[in-house]
Amino acid sequence: MIKDIINNTNEKMNKTVSVLKKELASMKAGRANPTILDRIEVEYYGSMASINQVANVSAPEPRIILIQPWEKSTIKAIEKAILKSDLGLTPSNDGSVIRLIVPELTEETRKNLVKTVKKTGEEAKVALRSIRRESNDKIKLLKKNNEISEDDVKKSEEDIQKITDNFVKEIDKIIDAKEKEIMSV
Repeated sequence: MIKDIINNTNEKMNKTVSVLKKELASMKAGRANPTILDRIEVEYYGSMASINQVANVSAPEPRIILIQPWEKSTIKAIEKAILKSDLGLTPSNDGSVIRLIVPELTEETRKNLVKTVKKTGEEAKVALRSIRRESNDKIKLLKKNNEISEDDVKKSEEDIQKITDNFVKEIDKIIDAKEKEIMSV
């Protein structure tokens, strides 16, 4: 029972870190990174699909993202989706491929991006604390129902805290790495 709660805690916190990594990967860091397009959806035969589901996306040069649609008819829809997004990039096409030129970041833009990265990291830590609280509440409920002893409660809470601390350290490392990436471009 306790083991299930602890495993569930670990699993949920792992997912939180995965979501953070995905979110940070989609942030524009002054370098062409195809993952910045992952959250942009294109209308494709009446339904919405991400760009990488309707085209090959690559970064052949440090400042260029190349989008090769599998069907030329989707070029306009892809361009429209990119223009509507919050990326601030202007697509140019030659009839068969779309090129996105990623501009160099100004010092001010870098600092704002670092603030956003830190805020995103802080939100992930809040999510971890929420998971910890939820798990501790489940443990306390087991104690209240006389299913476990007071010693088990203390031990379980310590284990959950250790797990939380490890994930917080991991988030700090991820945030630091992203900050260095942004400031060094």
